[in-house]
Amino acid sequence: MIVPVILSGGSGTRLWPLSREAYPKQFLPLVDENTMLQNTALRIAGAADVAAPLVVCNQEHRFMVAEQLRAVGIHPAMVILEPAGRNTAPAVAVAALYARQQGADPLLLVLPADHVIADSEGFRAAVAKAALHAEAGWLITFGIVPSGPETGYGYIKAGAPLDDAGVCAVERFVEKPDLATAQTYVDSKTYSWNSGMFLFRASALLAELERFAPAILTACQESLTASRSEQDFVWLDGAAFGACPKDSIDYAVMEKTDQALVMPLAVGWNDVGSWSALWEVGERDGDGNITRGDVISVDSRNTYVDAATRLIATVGVDNLVVVETADAILVANKERVQEVKDVVDRLKASQRPEGRSHRKVYRPWGCYDSVDFDRRFQVKRIMVKPGASISSQMHHHRAEHWVVVSGTARVNRGDESFLLTENQSTYIPVGVSHRLTNPGKIALEIIEVQSGSYLGEDDIVRFEDIYGRGNGET
Repeated sequence: MIVPVILSGGSGTRLWPLSREAYPKQFLPLVDENTMLQNTALRIAGAADVAAPLVVCNQEHRFMVAEQLRAVGIHPAMVILEPAGRNTAPAVAVAALYARQQGADPLLLVLPADHVIADSEGFRAAVAKAALHAEAGWLITFGIVPSGPETGYGYIKAGAPLDDAGVCAVERFVEKPDLATAQTYVDSKTYSWNSGMFLFRASALLAELERFAPAILTACQESLTASRSEQDFVWLDGAAFGACPKDSIDYAVMEKTDQALVMPLAVGWNDVGSWSALWEVGERDGDGNITRGDVISVDSRNTYVDAATRLIATVGVDNLVVVETADAILVANKERVQEVKDVVDRLKASQRPEGRSHRKVYRPWGCYDSVDFDRRFQVKRIMVKPGASISSQMHHHRAEHWVVVSGTARVNRGDESFLLTENQSTYIPVGVSHRLTNPGKIALEIIEVQSGSYLGEDDIVRFEDIYGRGNGET
């Protein structure tokens, strides 16, 4: 049995301003109508001998993971929640430990949640062939047949072939090369790009971790032993997992083991690690442009334009990336999009919210959009899904006015409980407990006007929450 292990812990900073820490690229529909996470899960779902996936993600993203997968009919065996990002080796380790804890020893197919593979059928066929070697105890890494001298990827040098499918012993892993070196790798036809996808038996991976990275294995064992389970989630212990060394599965195991094999893949793979990569995998018009949203393009070529909230017009431009969101606009030369990460670093250094989250913020009950704010007020447009409810809460520093735009609201305010419908309103004083529930069958939309001396999201004291969130959790 093969158990997909979907790694969904990345932040995708090179795709800012669309991808942000609170809502990274794996949750976005960047290539088609499905999100990257959904396509990753669907790519292997339904294949022979493939079980429900394990998902490892940041605990802040747990509701997005669960909701997006259920929307496409995927029900994870479990979602394992990391209290902090520690790179891929700990993420894979806890998935392997969890699988063994269930009394099984499956083959684990490790898949980053944010890759594009054009040929899903070819990928599934390659996995089936690689499984024959993984069942014998080998650790398989999938190497992408290079289409050119790419300097943004690590490379794998293949040794002697083991079968007619092209599976080879791994001779060595090499770091990201310069252009001239990358060209020699491509010309030799013995190197492939390191995709970050793997297949191995859970016990085989754990044995190699014990040999080469015992500190990681011990910390992961302790974090899982002290974890707590809640519905479809496993919460790893924060102290134990936080003490785990940061390392990738490549560095921790694959570059050291003598059990590594490489399976070549030519399936239209792309890790969509930058705006130029997204331009490469997209469908371009006759002038080489990709446009999304409300875009007018005049005499423009080889350009990627994404308009989320307003009209964008380009005239006489070439080789640009233009990405617009409600609170930020990126204009970059397509050859320098890797430097978008520097913009995010500056935003974080100055503690600007655009580096972490969008203006529109998603919650398990729905979402809100901060449409206006100043020093002592903030206006939000709030949407509550049918049957959903915000937590029972109060605020020390702000009062709130609610106006129903559409739908029906059940309001609990102190000891009162009453219904509001379209165009009706209410007032929540400072320090009064309150709750907003949508009892109807359509989305509830309200306008909330906050006023007070402090309007931060951390001014929430929760008394009860149907989603199991405590104070300080989103």
